[in-house]
Amino acid sequence: MSGGDNLDFEIRPNAAPVSPAERDALLVNPGFGRVFTDHMVTVRYAEGKGWYDARVEARAPISIDPASAVLHYAQEIFEGLKAYKMADGGVAMFRPDANAARFAQSAKRMAMPALPEAAFLQSLREIIRIDRNWIPQSDEGSLYLRPFAYASEVFLGVRPALEYLYLVIASPVGAYFSGGVKPVSVWVSPDYTRAAPGGTGAAKCGGNYAASLSAQAEAMENGCDQVVYLDAVQRKYIDELGGMNVFFIMDDGSLATPPLTGTILPGITRDSVIQLAGRAGRRVEERPVGIDEWREGAASGRIREAFACGTAAVITPIGTVKSPDFEFTVADGGPGEVTMGLRKELVDIQRGRAADPFGWVHRVL
Repeated sequence: MSGGDNLDFEIRPNAAPVSPAERDALLVNPGFGRVFTDHMVTVRYAEGKGWYDARVEARAPISIDPASAVLHYAQEIFEGLKAYKMADGGVAMFRPDANAARFAQSAKRMAMPALPEAAFLQSLREIIRIDRNWIPQSDEGSLYLRPFAYASEVFLGVRPALEYLYLVIASPVGAYFSGGVKPVSVWVSPDYTRAAPGGTGAAKCGGNYAASLSAQAEAMENGCDQVVYLDAVQRKYIDELGGMNVFFIMDDGSLATPPLTGTILPGITRDSVIQLAGRAGRRVEERPVGIDEWREGAASGRIREAFACGTAAVITPIGTVKSPDFEFTVADGGPGEVTMGLRKELVDIQRGRAADPFGWVHRVL
């Protein structure tokens, strides 16, 4: 198994997989990110050697040295995407090429070697094939795939590491928010910001999410499901939610969403919504949207709906918006018609129930 764009994966089936009966019981209500499949993918990297030793093997704990660079300097990136049971019984991924491209961009920002796209896609296909029986049959169910990489070199020094480990684990999941699709409440953080210009906001790295946890805890303490961040410079424009992008639907049917200026994650669901809306003839503006515009627009009817979107949550309507200084509702606090229409269209494409005009669906089985 030599380095290069294409890797030969050695398949080592788990000698003691979960029994079919136990697996079926777990799939009845898997929740989100609590249940894991029998296998994982591992690929190693060394400076001067490239990517090598690609394997599919039994999921097991990782042995890590206390001096591994990731534990001290946080060189780590990850992705998240799903595999779905299709209407015809097959299995497919949704836009994995976009995840591969974003993974490479995150690697560049974190001074890490980029895994070739061909190897990234092959790693996903391999774990889906060997763990295909873990994909839930329910309408909200899917197999969540988590590719990630971290600096594994044993070294204490502030420089890019010379050795890395790439892995893929898989988790059967249901709906991200319990209770099905219903409007979520969001908390506008008065103190915390997600990222600043020139920072790592556009990279999908663990540090961004670690920094969001205090703000998310604050949101939950105030009875909200998610936190909304304002920009770090003027503290008045919407950036994104803790783990999702945000859209606003105007009274003329157009959509507005914060622009990609380096401080928010370039979401793949975000891009999909933009393309779907454009194909339907809706104008989409990527522009700054202030918190005052949102509040005043909700009151006047100028902003009719708002929703959060991401791989985990798909498209989720926003109902109530809170801060220490105000509270208001969007779309009378209920799921908006445009929001739910976009959600249905996207989910139907993902699951093979509707035509795929953009070539987004990648069949695996």
